[in-house]
Amino acid sequence: MKKLYEGKTKDVYALDNGNVMLKFKDDCTGKDGVFDPGENSVGLTIEGIGRANLETSIYYFEMLKKAGIKTHYVSANLDEATMEVLPAECFGKAQGGNGLEVICRLVATGSFIRRYGEYIKDGTVLEGGYVECTFKNDEKGDPLVTGEGLAALKVMTPEMFESMKAQTLKITKIVADDLKTIGLDLWDIKFEFGYNNGEVVLIDEIASGNMRVYKDGKIVEPVELTKLILNR
Repeated sequence: MKKLYEGKTKDVYALDNGNVMLKFKDDCTGKDGVFDPGENSVGLTIEGIGRANLETSIYYFEMLKKAGIKTHYVSANLDEATMEVLPAECFGKAQGGNGLEVICRLVATGSFIRRYGEYIKDGTVLEGGYVECTFKNDEKGDPLVTGEGLAALKVMTPEMFESMKAQTLKITKIVADDLKTIGLDLWDIKFEFGYNNGEVVLIDEIASGNMRVYKDGKIVEPVELTKLILNR
């Protein structure tokens, strides 16, 4: 297989059938050895988190399929920690990968508080959910970009943005409602989207390493979160 891209938490390969294979790794985003899905660089390695993220992704991609939401997911191999996906045109510029991240915030925390802490307290519920986008650019600290900015930069049309935003809110609600059934509270989650056959669709993963979840007021670490999600 030809390696297309070496990412922070996954490597990407081209398959002979025209699809793409994602190889999940045990690296996580964070800072000073502490997990933080809002950070833009790898901060720690957690043994088994790659397989855990893949297993969680399979669980939620299958759930979205039943809900009639299209994604790039095709199949997966847990033993090899790989996932086969449909090819998709990515938004934004990133070497070999997607250049845009979409974050849905249900509770104000993390980088949101670092930016706007003088206006809002950590832990404040954001009614209805708040969607924001950032460009993947480590040197610039993953700068925020608005829907109008994406259109002005020719990254996507206003219609694509509205579709992406609507899907983000819908998918976040599905994940949050599922977590609520086992006593967990979703605070925020990040996604990536691509363009496939004329439609904006969810790509990449829906993993424990990409969401901030609390139980009884304490954050749940990624591996433990996967166990709670899958071993119910």
